[in-house]
Amino acid sequence: MLHLGVAGNSRGAAPLELTETERDQLERWRLGSDRRLAERSAIVLACADGLSAARAAARAGCSEPTAAKWRRRFAEGRLGALADRPRQGRPKAGLSLSDAERAQLERWGRRRKSSQALALRSRIVLRCADGLANGQVAAELGCSMPTVGKWRARFLAERLDGLVDEDRPGRPSTITAAQVEDVIVATLEETPKNATHWSRKKMAKRSGLSESTIGRIWKAFGLKPHREDGFKMSNDPLFVDKVYDVVGLYLNPPEAAVVYSVDEKSQVQALARSQPAFPMMPGMPEKRTHDYVRHGVTTLFAAFNTQTGEVISSIHRKHRATEFKKFLAKIDAEVPAELDVHIVCDNYSTHKTPAIQTWLAGHPRFHMHFTPTYSSWLNQVERWFGLLTQDLLQRSDHRSVQALEKDLRAWAAAWNQDPKPFIWTKSAEQILESLARLLQRIKGGGH
Repeated sequence: MLHLGVAGNSRGAAPLELTETERDQLERWRLGSDRRLAERSAIVLACADGLSAARAAARAGCSEPTAAKWRRRFAEGRLGALADRPRQGRPKAGLSLSDAERAQLERWGRRRKSSQALALRSRIVLRCADGLANGQVAAELGCSMPTVGKWRARFLAERLDGLVDEDRPGRPSTITAAQVEDVIVATLEETPKNATHWSRKKMAKRSGLSESTIGRIWKAFGLKPHREDGFKMSNDPLFVDKVYDVVGLYLNPPEAAVVYSVDEKSQVQALARSQPAFPMMPGMPEKRTHDYVRHGVTTLFAAFNTQTGEVISSIHRKHRATEFKKFLAKIDAEVPAELDVHIVCDNYSTHKTPAIQTWLAGHPRFHMHFTPTYSSWLNQVERWFGLLTQDLLQRSDHRSVQALEKDLRAWAAAWNQDPKPFIWTKSAEQILESLARLLQRIKGGGH
């Protein structure tokens, strides 16, 4: 035990005695990262060296009352008295969660793109339920302590419902339900005078509402009078049977067989723009001239494997039965001999000529399935042709048929390096029900 006198202690305070263990600990604290604990340790060490409170304060860089306070505190409680005492604060009610509440809060808390306010409130409640103090939760989540306290109290009072924003009343609506109904009925059942479809300006004049109000009503009900789309109803007497046949192949392909969707993209033009294109720039799209020079045409035959997405393709300058028979022979050569081949194709006359029928009779493993008339949407290879047009042909510039054919072969080869089948989702029953609803809205559909 070290006994340290009171030399230099003008106030006659009791001497401080430090054990070796206490002095070592005080030295570690004095050199540590906790600034307040380092200051208090320096005060005690100075007083233990026999300095007065005033001189200890000067050495530690603090006020004399502070030095006297911590000298007295150490004399009463030793090392444990130098640490900060926990602050009581206001008492908080315990927060516990049921399994269902915790699961819902965790779902809300994982949100990244929507309702971030609700996500933050959920995370606050979850951390409070884990036993953290409001200050710890605020520091961890980057919000204020009043915010933590507010949503903690709201959850305790109202549980999950308390975290959701309540509807704000706002001002009373000046547009009645009858006015909205009048706009919707007029849009669907009438046409303006000397026009084929409504515009916001015409409907605003008819209804007495503003153009912006008409736009909001149309948006709320998904109405776009300025847009139109095309369709063609099939008049095939065997329409239902053919739909069941083709869709059945897509959804339930036969065993030991392969299903190919086959068609030809005829009259593919080698077009050269009359002037070079302007490249895309920030704020300006790519620009091309509207006129072009034709350098000839070619035809692309394609057979799309509905199960794997692979494509068998062939290019010919013409698209007669002779070329179609050659393409069938190519399919026959590339498909393993032990598999049957089911061909889905349209009603183009070259697919049904006597020459084709004779060839099919000599190859019994081939089975033809024809789509209904005006129903090319049933043929999956048409979607593949659409991708080809979008990626290659729509903005192409070819100065010869040979250059066009080279690019077609390269595009098909690149597709087969990473083929992707199209996933058919609708059953025949769903397709027929959808068409039936459409027919009910058509006047004089003839079906």
